[in-house]
Amino acid sequence: MPMPDPHTHLPEAAYALSARLEALIRAEIHAAPDRAIPFHRFMELALYTPGLGYYSAGMAKFGAEGDFVTAPELGTLFAGAVAEAVAPVLRQLGADAQFVEIGGGSGRFAEHAIGRLLALGAMPARYAILEPSADLRERQREHLRRALPADVFARVTWLDGPLHEPWRGVLFANEVIDALPTPRFAIRGGEVFEEHVAVDAQGAFAITDRPADALLAAAVRHVERQLEAPFADGYRSELLPQLPYWIQAVIGGLDDGAMLFVDYGHARRDYYRPERRDGTLRAFSRHRVGSAVLANPGLQDLTASVDFTALAEAGTGAGFDFAGYCNQASFLLGNGIDRLLGECEAGAADEAGRYRLRQEVKQLTHPDAMGERFQVMGFARDVDLDHAFLAGDLSHRL
Repeated sequence: MPMPDPHTHLPEAAYALSARLEALIRAEIHAAPDRAIPFHRFMELALYTPGLGYYSAGMAKFGAEGDFVTAPELGTLFAGAVAEAVAPVLRQLGADAQFVEIGGGSGRFAEHAIGRLLALGAMPARYAILEPSADLRERQREHLRRALPADVFARVTWLDGPLHEPWRGVLFANEVIDALPTPRFAIRGGEVFEEHVAVDAQGAFAITDRPADALLAAAVRHVERQLEAPFADGYRSELLPQLPYWIQAVIGGLDDGAMLFVDYGHARRDYYRPERRDGTLRAFSRHRVGSAVLANPGLQDLTASVDFTALAEAGTGAGFDFAGYCNQASFLLGNGIDRLLGECEAGAADEAGRYRLRQEVKQLTHPDAMGERFQVMGFARDVDLDHAFLAGDLSHRL
C-alpha cells in the first residue's frame, strides 16, 4: 500500500484509493507483452483513471487547500485581462460566438471571465467548458450556479467532447498542455529509446527503456535537426509527438476564431538545453514539488513543461495563423491588468483589500513568480488577435 508522506497530511482513505490505482496499474503492466507500459500510459492512468486518478478523484486540487495555485485562483485580474484580450474577437464574430474553456479547474476563471465579458458587452452566446473529470465538472457547476445570475448561468454548458459541428469563437486553455500524458525519450548509443514503467524485484514501480517506435524516434530526430546538434548519450526528456493531433481534436469544428494557450514552458532551444539532461517532468503535492513521479499514483499531479515551438508548429499546422507569443507578464500588462487593478482598488473596502490586489498582480507578473515562467501563445483564423501580443513579443525565440 502507498506510504503516507508526513508533509502531505492526506487522509487514510486517499492512500486506500492510491493502493487501488497501484493495483490496476500493476495488472496492466503484468498483462503487457514485455511486462512494461510506456511512461505516458502510466501518467494517463495516474491522472485520469475514473474515480481513482489525480484529476478524477474527489480531493481538492486548486488553491491554498489543494496542491498548487493557478493564476485564476489568485483573484479576478488574470481572467479579466484574458477577457480584455478576446473581447474584440467575440465582438467581431457576432451574436453566435462561443467561448470554449478546456479544463475548467475550480470554475473561478469562468466566473471572473464571464463577469468581465458582460461588462465589456462581449458575452458569447455560450460559454462551454470541456472538462474530462466528472468530479471537477460537478465542482465547477456548483460554484458557477452560486456565483452567476440564473440567466447568465443558463448560458454555461459542459461538453462531453470537442464541438464537432461548425462553430465560431475562442478556444482557451490555461495549464492544460502540461498535464497531457507525455512520452519520455532517452538517448543510448546514439539510438532513441522510450521510457517505460515496470515492476522491479522489490515490487516497486521502476523506469526501464525500450526502443522507441517510429513516431517518437522521428520526432526526436526532428528536434535534433532544428537544434543542429544530436542529443548527448544519456540525455532524457519529454516530447509530445501527438500534440498536433490533440490540437486538431480539441478545436473540433472551429471555423472562424482564435485559440489562446497559457502554460509554463520554454521555446525549443531553451527546453532542450544540454544541461537539462533529465527533462522537466515533476510531481506536485500540497505545494511541494518533487521528482518521485512514480510514487503514490493518484495522490500527486504529474506535469511537464510545454515546448512552445512545438505548440506553434501544431497550431499553424491546424490551419491557423500565428498571432503571438510572449510571457505572462507582458500579456497581462499589454491587456490592461494595470487598469483593472485601478478599478478594483477603487472599489476595495479597505487598505487590506487594496494590498491583496497589488500582491495578486505581483504574483501574476513578477519574474520570480509567474510572470516569466508562464508563457502565452495565440492563433487566429479570419479574426484579429495580434492586438493581444503587442507587448513583449518573444516569437524570435521560437
